[in-house]
Amino acid sequence: MPSRPLVAILCLQDSPHAEAAAEIECAILGEAAAVRTFALPERPAPGDFPLAVLGAAALIIWHSLPVDAALIGRLSACRALIRNGVGVDSVDLQAAAARGLPVCNVPDYGTEEVADHALALTLALCRQLFALDAEAKRLGWRIEVPGRLRRLGCLTFGIVGLGRIGTAAALRAKAFGFRVIFFDPYVPSGTHKAVGVERVASLADLLARSDIVSLHCPLTPETRGLIGAEEIALMKPTAHLVNTARGDIVQKAPLLAALRAGRLGGAGLDVVEQEPLRTAEEAATPNLIVTCHAAFCSVEGLVEMRSTSARIARAAVLGQPVWNRVN
Repeated sequence: MPSRPLVAILCLQDSPHAEAAAEIECAILGEAAAVRTFALPERPAPGDFPLAVLGAAALIIWHSLPVDAALIGRLSACRALIRNGVGVDSVDLQAAAARGLPVCNVPDYGTEEVADHALALTLALCRQLFALDAEAKRLGWRIEVPGRLRRLGCLTFGIVGLGRIGTAAALRAKAFGFRVIFFDPYVPSGTHKAVGVERVASLADLLARSDIVSLHCPLTPETRGLIGAEEIALMKPTAHLVNTARGDIVQKAPLLAALRAGRLGGAGLDVVEQEPLRTAEEAATPNLIVTCHAAFCSVEGLVEMRSTSARIARAAVLGQPVWNRVN
């Protein structure tokens, strides 16, 4: 009997999410393909990719493993590249398109989780949960941060990017009583009426008016470094910046400098530029909350993500149309 085509799952070494046995993927692919998981270094060299990977019928890619033009050119039998997640900035989309190779993602698996995480970071900042927790655990009760505690109904929640997750965050923020505004030049006219929020004409306007700026845009050449020193200077000195999108959207150095100088009220980051944090000095930045690129995580979300990727891989292996194509 001829050997079955291979679906290769590429993950980082010591990945907390990928499962070596790939039980979910194997169950969905069944007899259509064999499935193997390959653990690779964070920045793999050409020789790190086994021949089995180069001859696979489909690749399922975890995390931000780079898939560049050189690697795409070495794929001899691949019918689809599937990014286990929303962002596809680690894949050379043009090189894949030139080869007629579909690149797919899973855009909807973590919508609830990321929106929930953005609001959790917002609430922690507005209600100073970590500062109060530290004070209580010192067996004190002085409440040294009363000037930072805010009534949510008096604050404006500004959203950059009103896609799936941005819309989910907007609805949650409305439920908490925030006044919600957004900036997104790509959503159709009338979207603000459907969601019941206010649209503003420019990023500068949103930054100046918001008490919380929550980022929900993809990482593209247009949004890379979108929030830097000039943009932070437009924000209120009491405002909070929340980023659950991509680390490279926010320039880390000017953000941390503004927090240290008291020119910004606080920041809640699930993602950072050149993550993770690199030094003890960065970690000690005041009024900074950082989580471990985990906003998308939930037991249910991971099952949904892996199942969707496996179904797309199965369709590709069987020569059927794929979906969620981004190139």
